[in-house]
Amino acid sequence: MRNIAGQAVAEIDRAAARWLRSLRQPEEIRVRDVALLRSMVLVASVASVALPIALSFLLPISIALPVGATAVVSLFLCVVAATFAFTRRPAPTAAPASSEDLIFDVCPGLSLMLDSRGVVTKCGGRDRSAFPPSLQDASGQRLAELVHVSDRITLVHALDTLRQGADSASATVRLQGVYCASQGRQFLHVRLEMSALRREDGELACVFAQLRDISTEEALRDEATARISEAHSAHEAKSRFLAAVSHELRTPLNAILGFSDVLAGEYFGRLETDRQKEYVGLIRQSGAHLLSLVNTMLDMSKIESGRYQLIAEPFVIGEAVEACRAMLDLQARNKGVTLTSRTAKGLGEVNADRRAVKQILINLAGNAIKFTENGGVVTIDAASNGGDFVLTISDTGIGIPADKLALIGQPFMQVQDDYARQYEGTGLGLSLVKGLVALHGGSFHIESSAGEGTVVTVTLPADGAGIVDVAEEPNDPMVEFPPRLLKTTRTTMKDEQDIGNDDAAKAKIA
Repeated sequence: MRNIAGQAVAEIDRAAARWLRSLRQPEEIRVRDVALLRSMVLVASVASVALPIALSFLLPISIALPVGATAVVSLFLCVVAATFAFTRRPAPTAAPASSEDLIFDVCPGLSLMLDSRGVVTKCGGRDRSAFPPSLQDASGQRLAELVHVSDRITLVHALDTLRQGADSASATVRLQGVYCASQGRQFLHVRLEMSALRREDGELACVFAQLRDISTEEALRDEATARISEAHSAHEAKSRFLAAVSHELRTPLNAILGFSDVLAGEYFGRLETDRQKEYVGLIRQSGAHLLSLVNTMLDMSKIESGRYQLIAEPFVIGEAVEACRAMLDLQARNKGVTLTSRTAKGLGEVNADRRAVKQILINLAGNAIKFTENGGVVTIDAASNGGDFVLTISDTGIGIPADKLALIGQPFMQVQDDYARQYEGTGLGLSLVKGLVALHGGSFHIESSAGEGTVVTVTLPADGAGIVDVAEEPNDPMVEFPPRLLKTTRTTMKDEQDIGNDDAAKAKIA
């Protein structure tokens, strides 16, 4: 009997499932409805036996049986129809959101709708959950009360701008974030963009505000500011260090040069051997080279800090070119290099810093001689081009590789920048030249090919128009150390040959 009952129930379930499948019921609802139909069938089966028996006591059995069966079947069908009609009524769908609400909720950051007084009336936005809980549902609160007290004036000013007729306003404010036990009170930096929505009469109706988290940008900006401050401090410390070192080195160097001159001149007795004279000469030469290096480093420091003062004066450029040629002629002849100079006809006086121009020529020509082998030629040309005068130094030396041409002119940069290099120098010569040219408002151009030679062209304004007048910068007085007078009378004990040796030594640092 138990197996028969089980088979009957299974058959009822299969029939109910086929019927519900024909009605396209979802699977999760179909399982529940099969159980409900099973219960109804079982109840109807019991009623189909009990009701005819009960009616047989009132009616003849020939009438009670069909009437009872018909009543049970009819009642079963009505109950099934009523059950599925009322319980399977589709659930009412929510009213579709308006396009304005959808746009409001998908805007980046946090979106707020404010009334004309700055009170929040609506909250939304795509990144709403990323903001503090006090802002995620801030309806009914004044926005000014949610920002940092120091930024409330900025926010109120932006709102007042909208009330006065502006279409948009922006402000950068800080919002109180979540309290952290380890870091204390945290604040969120946000960028607030506000747009005014007005009535037909032009009065401010409401304000649409969009907040974007810019904490990362603020952290990067603070870090960049700190790095810049550190770089400025390091640069100033370097300049002070160079100035101090230069001053401390100049005093003993001047003593070395002075006493070596006294010894070389044999003012207090003759030197007994040629080797003593040679050693004194080497001391004098090394001291002059070191002093020129110190002067160059100090000049570079002053140029970088904007404290190098140019003193413009009219002078004949041809004489300066010839003086530099004569100064470096001995160095060129000792190396077997031919040094020549050419000055264009009609090129008279120019207005520039005479010492700076001579330094440019000495450094460039000295570099050309240093990197030119025996039998090579170095030429210094001076010509005019409109309102400028052009200095060209060309050589037939080793040249510069194309991959290092762009690096030439950087401080301490050399073509042979390794421990096995063949040429002496610190790499400051061209850097100093570029700085002096820039101070004159001129241009520096270099062309070179490895193994063929180099041509350096310097163009400077002939009238000195590119030189910045010191009087235009009273807040940053420029003090030159050691002081240099415009018109001075030579009172030193050096002869002309010693002066030439000092200037020629500057070319060795390039």
